[in-house]
Amino acid sequence: MLRLVAVSLLFCSSLAVADEIRGKVISVDTDKRSFEVELTGSTSDSFSAGQVQDFRVSSGDLEIGYVGRTIQANAAYYSKAWHIEQVFPVDGDGAKAMRDVNKRLHDATATMSRRKFLRQGDYIPNFAMIDQNGDFLQMRQMRGKAFVLNFIFTRCAVPKMCPASSTRMEALQEIAREEELEDLHFVTITFDPAFDSPGVLRTYAEGYGIELDNFHLLTGTQELIDDLLRQFGIITMEEDGTINHTMATLLVDENGRIAFRKEGSSWTVDEFMKAARKL
Repeated sequence: MLRLVAVSLLFCSSLAVADEIRGKVISVDTDKRSFEVELTGSTSDSFSAGQVQDFRVSSGDLEIGYVGRTIQANAAYYSKAWHIEQVFPVDGDGAKAMRDVNKRLHDATATMSRRKFLRQGDYIPNFAMIDQNGDFLQMRQMRGKAFVLNFIFTRCAVPKMCPASSTRMEALQEIAREEELEDLHFVTITFDPAFDSPGVLRTYAEGYGIELDNFHLLTGTQELIDDLLRQFGIITMEEDGTINHTMATLLVDENGRIAFRKEGSSWTVDEFMKAARKL
């Protein structure tokens, strides 16, 4: 039986009265840690279309190349300045393809039996998400590379769950480098996409000492996440301010087939390295 673990949700108090904005990033000021944004829409009366506004951003968002791109984000005023958090790109290479690919996945998922999910030996479907660089990535782009795949969310507060899983993923990456397994990549998918924007995921990875060149931390729409959880057999349940969830970690071979799958949170680095070496 799959074990459900309660996870506390930590909400950012600064965003309690946040408004959603959309606009084009005109410039970035690294000294002030801010974006200059030409607004195209907002849910707040504080802004109007065509207005140019400076917003403070996190260090993770600052490291992403958003200049010239349209973003959507949550805006809030505190510490005598406007801030935006949960910054997501709207346009860019692969944006339209992402919508098309994920629509096909959604239609296929809708016809699945409740008891069916991807198991060892199955091929994973194609889907598209946004990585920690603000880029749109399709899973078919990973063909030719084996990768370890897990699911987390950055606000997870249970040490034996997401934090432990991310620590082991970093250890896997380090050992793979030592053994020169250059084609082994790593994929982490969040199931808290409302909070886990590319910038948040980037900061999270850096906090665990993860090298980002062959590590893909992915986010997307809630509909897509729901479809992926169904496809991969992950159960989540929001209840009384908590997220209860199961866990699964997978090794996918260079052809997109699940070569090894481990349920629960107690998988080891050694067993995944042993399986990866066989590939």
